[in-house]
Amino acid sequence: MRRGDRGAAAVGGLVTLPPPPGVAGASVSGAGVSTQDWWPDGPGGPPRPGPASEGRPAPQPGAVPAQSVPGVPGFPPSWQFPQARQELPADANVFRGKAFDTCHAPSMGVLRNWRASDYRAVGVYFGGRGRACPNQPNLTPEYLTEGDSIGWNFLPIYVGSQSPCVIASNKQNVRITGDPVERGAAEGADAVDRAAALGMERGSALYLDMEAYDHRKADCAATTLAFVRAWNRAVTDSGYVPGFYSSASSGISHLESERRAGTSDLPAAIWFARWQPQPDLWGEPVLDREAWAPDARIHQYAGNVTETHGGSTLTIDRNQVSAPVARIG
Repeated sequence: MRRGDRGAAAVGGLVTLPPPPGVAGASVSGAGVSTQDWWPDGPGGPPRPGPASEGRPAPQPGAVPAQSVPGVPGFPPSWQFPQARQELPADANVFRGKAFDTCHAPSMGVLRNWRASDYRAVGVYFGGRGRACPNQPNLTPEYLTEGDSIGWNFLPIYVGSQSPCVIASNKQNVRITGDPVERGAAEGADAVDRAAALGMERGSALYLDMEAYDHRKADCAATTLAFVRAWNRAVTDSGYVPGFYSSASSGISHLESERRAGTSDLPAAIWFARWQPQPDLWGEPVLDREAWAPDARIHQYAGNVTETHGGSTLTIDRNQVSAPVARIG
């Protein structure tokens, strides 16, 4: 995701893009849902496929009945939510707005300064043997509690074992070994233990980071899927919400094909990487518009971007969120 955690999804060099425009935030009434700012898919793997490569017309925003979001000024009709096709657990904590992720959890001082930005959620790497930044001095229960108290939402990211056919060279030493079901279950339990130790309550979303892999290799795809499903079951059985991050043209495409086939134990929320100038939660070509809808998607649409807010500068990935986040005790 962030540099070393992105693997093959990264592009060389530092890309600086102007921050996209925002509008004033608003609240949507309803338990567990917050709405902030504007709504509008880096390269998050291979180039964005066109209609011919997908074998079907490109999704057209607003082509299916959609419900508008009340109270959000300037909300374009093309960014309306699809009708609900998937229900999250009742205690899921849904956030709608802008998020960033960066390899090390920023200091509390930086988070306070970044309140001057449009961002209201931050991705934090809380566990997993595949993390590029395992040392997280800021990431403590007190940090999450204070961040929550000043208006930040948190997206917990677990970089565990990677697909046997992972593309990134720096992930080859953390590929899935042994029985993928046993490995996935063990790492799912580890994710729950680490989340609970940080004060993330039941109902929190935990996102498994699976870097780009060649899902066209059948044996590799089967092993990866078995691992992911076991991880999801372990997280779900403990009362947490399993999420999944990957490149749109890799892991997300793979899981979408499994969803269409009726496979069980898939993630409750997805986080797809496809870098482009503006986010597009509902126009991603590898996904049916009503899959993982309406509050179970995150689009990482830019990466390795430098931004300064309140006098503090970070190199981040940009994300648009309509998905569950952590529930801080």
